[in-house]
Amino acid sequence: MAHVTHAPPITTAGGEILPVVRAPFLERVSWAMYDFANTVWSMNVATLFFAVWLVEVLGASSLAMSIGTALSSLLILVSIPIFGAISDARQRRKPWVVGFTIISCLATALIGVIGYTMVPAGITEAAGPAEGLRVSGTTLAMIVGMFVIANYAYQGAQPFYNAMLSELAPPEERGRLSGLGTALGFLGSITGVVLGSFFFVGGVAGVFELPAGVVAFLRSVVPFTSEGGRVSTLVPTALMFLLFSLPLFLFVIDHNPVREKKPIRWRESLRDSMQTIRDSKNYPGARRFILSSFLYQDAMGTILAFMALYAVVAMGFERGTETTMFLVMTVPAIFGSYLAGVLVDRIGAKRTLMIVIGSWVVLLTGLMLAPSRTVFWVIGFLVGFIYGGVSTAERPLLLSLVPDVEAGRFFSLMVLSSRAAAIVGPIVWALAVEGLSPILGKGTAYRAAVGTVALAMLLAFILLRKVPDVRGATRIAA
Repeated sequence: MAHVTHAPPITTAGGEILPVVRAPFLERVSWAMYDFANTVWSMNVATLFFAVWLVEVLGASSLAMSIGTALSSLLILVSIPIFGAISDARQRRKPWVVGFTIISCLATALIGVIGYTMVPAGITEAAGPAEGLRVSGTTLAMIVGMFVIANYAYQGAQPFYNAMLSELAPPEERGRLSGLGTALGFLGSITGVVLGSFFFVGGVAGVFELPAGVVAFLRSVVPFTSEGGRVSTLVPTALMFLLFSLPLFLFVIDHNPVREKKPIRWRESLRDSMQTIRDSKNYPGARRFILSSFLYQDAMGTILAFMALYAVVAMGFERGTETTMFLVMTVPAIFGSYLAGVLVDRIGAKRTLMIVIGSWVVLLTGLMLAPSRTVFWVIGFLVGFIYGGVSTAERPLLLSLVPDVEAGRFFSLMVLSSRAAAIVGPIVWALAVEGLSPILGKGTAYRAAVGTVALAMLLAFILLRKVPDVRGATRIAA
């Protein structure tokens, strides 16, 4: 049986024991609602509508989308650790979340405005660019530039949002609150797709559709949506992101801000951000956990990106099954995320995360060997059920390993890890597929690529085994 340690109670410098604080119910739910809000954006912009519109409708190259994603990741790499150090010094998380969210919403809305005002009218959703028409390089640069800003700001808000968890619930309740946020996040992704599809085509084909009059009314009320198409989802997505973020803006506060107004020393903050990696050795398990998170985020991001393509190439599904697959995976994720939160509070964040990652290894192996479409659908359902368990468990686990006052910079370090993983995973997948396809055939090569993802998840599981299982209270600074 693994050794379990219990962190000491929180004390002041004078030895006074501080009470464990539970924020009011409204504040906790308002915090969790932000997960709902930001997944509306990630599903509609980062996953479903924007990339297809940019490449298939506007005729941009896939390289333009890749450059935009890479630039936003580069901005994250050079700035977020500095902002995390500043946030820790002042113990203020909310202003960063609010500021980044508003920037992301504005940039997203501007993409929609540019799409309606600067793209030639002859370029349509159904046919793409008409003969002799093309989008100017200036317009494409503006669209990609706004995407870089929107994606950067969306990613930038995450570490500060996650760090707020430590002030909203005592350690023994953080799992359920984190799980509630993750569950609401998956519900938000469904909501984003459904509402976005109303403006795109009037409904979700094969599920439900709105009467033409209702669609026309919605498009008349929300600006820059009247023509329909994927571009019409961008302004509504920005509005939904902002609307569902308002509970956090209005009702969540920073509970322990540093009152003394000190000037920001950017050079010192940069040095502190570089020191974070070195400081991680002072907190047993922190560095190992962040490395483990790199591996499992790499695996999860890769399989999510290529799941639909795997279904078509390796399993023989028809193209256009993405919406059905999305629902099969997302609906169970809502319930699985909250269940994972309950497990975190009962058996600990580390054990819960190990169960989830161990399940990933089993399911990825099953996916690689799946003999039929029926088995594929069952595995897809189970993958969805465990998918949110990682986000649910990793937030309280990191908070158990590092002091709350340093949570901002360590969550920022995890964001850097996930950004790096988002680059490495697809490259490994592509090398496996392209290298093995001439030898094994394309279908078998795709199955082998899933094997590389399962291996990354197995390595994450092995690393996680030696991370301390700390329960019972919040870590305090040395």
